[in-house]
Amino acid sequence: MSIVRPTSGRIASLDQYRGYTVAGMFLVNFVGSFAATPIIFTHQNTFCSYADTIMPQFFFAVGFAFRLTFGRRAQSEGLARAYGHVIRRLLGLALVAIVVYGAPKAANNWEQFLERGPLNALWHSFHRVWFQTLMHIAVTSLWILPVVRAGALVRVAYMVASAGLQVALSHWFYFDWVNGGNGGGGIDGGVLGFLSWTIPMVIGTLACDAVTPADGRPRLVKMIVWGLLLMGLGWLMSSGTTLYNVPEGEVIGMREQLRAPDPVIPYAERWEEPGWTFAEPPFVPPPPSDERQHNYWMMSQRAATVSYHTFAAGLSLALYALFYIACDIWGWQLGVFRTLGTNALVAYILHGMVDAAVSPFIPKDAPGWYITCGFLLYFGITYLFVRHLEKNNIYLKL
Repeated sequence: MSIVRPTSGRIASLDQYRGYTVAGMFLVNFVGSFAATPIIFTHQNTFCSYADTIMPQFFFAVGFAFRLTFGRRAQSEGLARAYGHVIRRLLGLALVAIVVYGAPKAANNWEQFLERGPLNALWHSFHRVWFQTLMHIAVTSLWILPVVRAGALVRVAYMVASAGLQVALSHWFYFDWVNGGNGGGGIDGGVLGFLSWTIPMVIGTLACDAVTPADGRPRLVKMIVWGLLLMGLGWLMSSGTTLYNVPEGEVIGMREQLRAPDPVIPYAERWEEPGWTFAEPPFVPPPPSDERQHNYWMMSQRAATVSYHTFAAGLSLALYALFYIACDIWGWQLGVFRTLGTNALVAYILHGMVDAAVSPFIPKDAPGWYITCGFLLYFGITYLFVRHLEKNNIYLKL
């Protein structure tokens, strides 16, 4: 990790967009566990809430910056040095993830440790704890590294192939495993989540191309149109979840029946009456689990489903186009977004520490006004730390 000053010629909209995303992360990560919090600000893993839009926006921004900075470094230093630099940075980010997320206690005593074995403890930390946002960013960036300099069609083909592989593996075993079956379980897609996190990251690289073309004329209309099309496609794919509606009058009582036995490729009889229909639009909760079995086609951040990532990537693209218009064309900027967006890594690391210091004083059943006061205190403290670093020209990057 090094301390650097931000270089000149930054794209204002990217910093503002990233800052908005960090602020949104502060909100949903803090308020998500309280009973009074509206469901739209919590992760539900059965539909796309506002909370679920935040992490894909990080990947979109990472893809955008990755395409931009790697291309510049390759031109100035040569390909070999550029590849070596980015691999070292991403391995460093993975190490930071391990340190930030920590690890569960391996055993209560030496005898138990020997009985379980060190590899068992390491594997539990690897797939249950370490694979969160920072680790997913590092692994997904490494995954797209072979094509980050390639043409748009190659990157799109790579993205589609990655998504297809994720669907195939989910059908084989992974959907059940990442949701806790057979001793598994994962966070934000688990160890194979990079396959579908590739979608928002590659879309970010395409957005970079759209706003930095050789002729200097950003393709904003195309960005918004493609963003809307991707959102529509994601919603259309999520409508496959309606095939898993439980017929009226049949109530699922056993917990093991809540997850469909055919979560990815539906049985043929599911296409019979009432069959497929349009699902609830994004941000609208689905029916309860006794009326619709849990399945792959739900927009789920935990399972990193393709419908979720496609919709979220489209939303990220369209939203960034609006930020570009507001910031790079109209000249609008918000100081708090600039502060958080130019020092996003340190903001990410600090926000968890501040949360741990503030949230213990807020009961889970606290009223909304008290939660709001706690959030403002937490946000203010975190912002003051990051702002102090900015005022002293201290920025952290890997």
